[in-house]
Amino acid sequence: MIKVYTDGACKGNPGPGGWGVAIISSEKTVYLKGFSSKTTNNIMELTAVIEALKTINLKTTIKIYTDSKYVKLGITEWILNWKKNGWKTSSKKDVKNKILWIQLDKLVNKNKIKWEWVKGHSGNKFNEKVDELANEAISENI
Repeated sequence: MIKVYTDGACKGNPGPGGWGVAIISSEKTVYLKGFSSKTTNNIMELTAVIEALKTINLKTTIKIYTDSKYVKLGITEWILNWKKNGWKTSSKKDVKNKILWIQLDKLVNKNKIKWEWVKGHSGNKFNEKVDELANEAISENI
């Protein structure tokens, strides 16, 4: 099983943002990070997971750890009704970040994924590392 830790960060919301990923397999650990000049925290959280799954690009079992309840609840609970309701929320509004949710949904359906929420900034080694990567990506680009 591959373990993946993801995080997104934003300086201002919207503002410059970054994302970080740790992909942990039995052979090695790979770290990734990226930057966007004008974005939101939720977009960076989603982008981190998308980039991780694009990098893995295998049909396999993956355990994804995120400190974003938006990502975890969105992909495990809310998305079912969003798709059923033509990408509308329960209040009949367009789903925010719809393009990213559709992209994530396609990537998720290629694998067997277990989702795990972790409390941010609570001493989890890999959660702290991906937070650091996300913030580094911002610092290096602004």
